[in-house]
Amino acid sequence: MHTKPIAASLVRRLLALLYDVLLLLGVLFAVTAIAVALNTGEEVTHPAYYVCLVLTTFAFFGWFWTHGGQTLGMRTWKLKIISDISDSLTWKQAAIRFAAAAVALLPAGIGLIWVLFDPNKLAWHDRLSKTRLISLKVKKTV
Repeated sequence: MHTKPIAASLVRRLLALLYDVLLLLGVLFAVTAIAVALNTGEEVTHPAYYVCLVLTTFAFFGWFWTHGGQTLGMRTWKLKIISDISDSLTWKQAAIRFAAAAVALLPAGIGLIWVLFDPNKLAWHDRLSKTRLISLKVKKTV
């Protein structure tokens, strides 16, 4: 008997994402507090601040994805990102996945909802980055 990984469901993807967004908000609040302090307590409106927020968000997800394939939310919901082309995700794959996920979420999340229709249960960002999100609960096959 051997085991075969199964694709992550849309519900578990969304729950892990919600968990991660809550954690990320804390990180972004810290970055914002530093930016406001450096701006003598005034509101920060410089474009570099917004670029910093995007880069911080990418660093948050990218680091977890390239170091074990799991964010904290993914660990909680027993999900893992695996690469179709190497043992672990590369930073290039993480960048593609991050950018594609941002686009996939924009038009009413259609790129994420796509997992309901895809035969391999892949979202747009899974396909474009040559990665897949799997459940660590394994399906036993004979």
